[in-house]
Amino acid sequence: MKSILVTGCAGFIGSNFVPYFLDKYPEYHIVNLDLLTYAGKLENLQEIKGNDRYTFIQGNICNRELVEYIFTTFDIKGVIHFAAESHVDNSIKNPGVFIETNVNGTFTLLDVAYKYWMEKPFTYKENYEVCRFHHISTDEVYGTLGADGLFTEETPYAPNSPYSASKAGSDMVVRSYQHTYGLNTIITNCSNNYGPKQHDEKLIPTIIRKALTGESIPIYGDGKNIRDWLYVLDHCKGIDLVYHEGKESEVYNIGGRNERNNNYIAEKICEILDTLVPQEGSYKDLITYVEDRAGHDRRYAIDATKIENKLGWEAEENFESGILKTIEWYLKKYND
Repeated sequence: MKSILVTGCAGFIGSNFVPYFLDKYPEYHIVNLDLLTYAGKLENLQEIKGNDRYTFIQGNICNRELVEYIFTTFDIKGVIHFAAESHVDNSIKNPGVFIETNVNGTFTLLDVAYKYWMEKPFTYKENYEVCRFHHISTDEVYGTLGADGLFTEETPYAPNSPYSASKAGSDMVVRSYQHTYGLNTIITNCSNNYGPKQHDEKLIPTIIRKALTGESIPIYGDGKNIRDWLYVLDHCKGIDLVYHEGKESEVYNIGGRNERNNNYIAEKICEILDTLVPQEGSYKDLITYVEDRAGHDRRYAIDATKIENKLGWEAEENFESGILKTIEWYLKKYND
């Protein structure tokens, strides 16, 4: 049995990843280190409760003593690092927390991994030669795009919010441990995820929740900000593939090739709800435009050619199929 540390599993992407991973790989034991901030809930992991190949530890990735304890107690031989503060609006209000968690926390994990797995730079200890640190990042580190073009793995970093700056900083720390110490690292940068278990504060759950309660559906600015939308299980499968088959020191961008603007997102969700939960009038009547977010990037879009061609990954869901599954999940959640 091989133990790996997976941080932040009670959050959105992590809580979709762990059940998938445990089901696919009977040879792994997952240790989940999660602080359980507002965005992390153990209810997200009900389907693996009692699984003897899963251990939950509540704690902070910045707590070096705790991280060292986990490595030595469970003989950790791999890290998949999800844990992060991730909501842009919150980063504008309280940027310090984002720097502490996303930069310092990532550094702590890297440094403990390096010292536990390696004798010295570029020399792994016996039986630790294949240990890998997989860092989960975001396309927001690349900044914003105009009407044309896509983010590739070679796109220069140009973060525009405290959140994206903190993730860019963490990416650079990961890179430094690869190049200075020879630590086996890999980075994936993903586009906007959506799907089951996403926190209520995010765009798609907010639209669904507000519609069902008959409240105004708030859309920033003119609603024409564009994102590339990636169904969360497609992302999880990409992470799995990169962790096991990706080339050391490489970066892989994972995107859904589903560019949609916020107006389309809101209207599509309302159309589906009009069919599934009909009411007098359309839910579209609830869409309301509010003051734009400070420094709101106009467009993100990922070129996923590298992971598609090198590793054979492709998104199985388009936005229209994925959003229907997502809405059905939230309807069950809100009706329970």
